[in-house]
Amino acid sequence: MGTTWSVKAVVPDGHQAEDVRTGFTLLLDGIDREMSQWRPESDLTRFNQAPAGTWVPLPSQLRKVLAAGLDLARLTDGAYDPTIGALTDLWGFGPPGPIRCRPGAAAIQAAQARSGFARVRLDPASGAAFQPGGIQLDLCGIAKGYAVDVVSEALTARGLTNHLVEIGGELRGAGIKPDRTPWWVRLEEPPGSERPATVVALHGLAVATSGDYRRVLSCEGERHGHTLDPRTGVPLSNGPLVATVLHAACLVADVAATALMVLGLADGLAFAERHRLAARVITRAADNQAHEYTSSIFKRMLS
Repeated sequence: MGTTWSVKAVVPDGHQAEDVRTGFTLLLDGIDREMSQWRPESDLTRFNQAPAGTWVPLPSQLRKVLAAGLDLARLTDGAYDPTIGALTDLWGFGPPGPIRCRPGAAAIQAAQARSGFARVRLDPASGAAFQPGGIQLDLCGIAKGYAVDVVSEALTARGLTNHLVEIGGELRGAGIKPDRTPWWVRLEEPPGSERPATVVALHGLAVATSGDYRRVLSCEGERHGHTLDPRTGVPLSNGPLVATVLHAACLVADVAATALMVLGLADGLAFAERHRLAARVITRAADNQAHEYTSSIFKRMLS
C-alpha cells in the first residue's frame, strides 16, 4: 500500500516468531494484490480498467471492503467516497505522480464525472461489481484500516491475544504487554504543536488519524494536502488540522477520520455525536494556536 507496517506481539510457547511474521506478511501481500491502485495486475486495477457496462468479478476481500466503503459513503453523505481515483490522480496523489500546475475547472469536472459511489453496484449473488464506465476506485482511505483488523484478528485466532498492529499510522491493540501494562499509544498531533500529549490504552480498541500534513504537494506556489472533498473535487483549504477516531474496528476509524476532515469542525462533531463515535478534531484558530474539540464519547473515555 506504499506505506510501512509493524506488529508487536507476545509470542507464547509453542509458536515460532518467524512463522507468525510469515503468516501476517502473506495476509498483507494478499490484500495489496487485491486493493492496490499502484499495482497494474491488482484486482482493483482490473475493475478500474474494465469496459463500461460490465460486471467485474471481485475476490472476497476486495468485495468486502468495497461494500463497506459504499455503505460508509452513504452514511457520510459522500464526505468519504471510495470512487475518487480519477480525482486523486488529477491532483497528483495517485500512481501517475505529482503535478506541476493546478488542474483547471474543466479537468476537475471531468474527473468528478468519473466518480460517484452511487454509480457502483454490487451483486451479492455473483460477487461482481458493476463498472458504469470510467469509475476509478481508490481504497487508500479504508484498506489500511481493514488490513489492521485482519492482522489483529488473525493473531487472535492463532492464540496471540496480546498484540499491537500498526499500518501507516493506524493502530489496533489487544490484550496487554509482557509487563502487564496496556498498549499505550500517543495520539498524533499536528507538526509544531506544543500541546500536552494525549495517551490512550488500546485494549480491544483501534485508532486512526487523518491530517493534511502527512502528504502535501506544492503547485504554483500553493500547498495542497492529500485530503480531497469528493463533493467539490478539490483539496481541503480551511479544514481541520487533524481528526482522530477511536473505535473497535480500525476500518471504521480509518474512514471516519477522513470523513471528519471533510465535514469540518461543526458538521464533523455533529456526525460523531449522531453515530456515537469517540472523536477528536484539532483546528488552528485566528490566534494561530491549535484548539482541540472532542465528542462526548471521547470525553467519557478519557475521564
